[in-house]
Amino acid sequence: MWLINSSVGRKVVMSVTGLALILFLTFHMAMNLVAIISTEGYNWICEFLGANWYALVGTLGLAALFVIHIIYAFWLTMQNRTARGSERYAVTERPKNVEWASQNMLVLGLIVVVGLALHLVNFWSKMQLPELMHNMGMATDSAVLAYAANGVYHIQQTFSNPVYVVLYLVWLGALWFHLTHGFWSALQTLGWNNKLWINRWKNVSNIYTSIVVLCFAVVIVVFYFKSFCGTGC
Repeated sequence: MWLINSSVGRKVVMSVTGLALILFLTFHMAMNLVAIISTEGYNWICEFLGANWYALVGTLGLAALFVIHIIYAFWLTMQNRTARGSERYAVTERPKNVEWASQNMLVLGLIVVVGLALHLVNFWSKMQLPELMHNMGMATDSAVLAYAANGVYHIQQTFSNPVYVVLYLVWLGALWFHLTHGFWSALQTLGWNNKLWINRWKNVSNIYTSIVVLCFAVVIVVFYFKSFCGTGC
């Protein structure tokens, strides 16, 4: 099959899955901003996106996109290493037209994966998972279940801890580098590769990614400072 056997096909799969994940990040970012504006509104969204069938289908779809993206990332990296052979051990200067993020996409991606694992532990395992277990008739902690749909509570608990604040900001930094290159690179793979448009897409990629990452960071910092002054802030 072309999407598996062809190098170009694998890059297309990487591009399509990557762009789909960027769309999800945009939705997630917008959803998180609601937590700053309205506790009730954010918790309503969390309840709507609980262990309902449509939310579970979406979660499984996102998991599939992420797993495929990671598998193809390793696949393409190994393919490139094999193609380079012993040349990859040669000491050479980085070409001026090659971005730092481009040369370190796999490392940046691994940091993003570790950050995602931390995020799943801090949020998904305390929100959707308990509801899912309850719906399946499995024993769940009643105290945990009571707070499952209280998304603001979990944000407050997580980002009142300065260690988590630093870890999440480092994660967002890696995500910024990963996306600023990955965004325009995906569009280049899908056909927008002439000199005029690729330069435009690089600018759009930098601006768009910066807005998304900055909004995520704002939520973290706001809730960190709110932890010092309680509900009076």
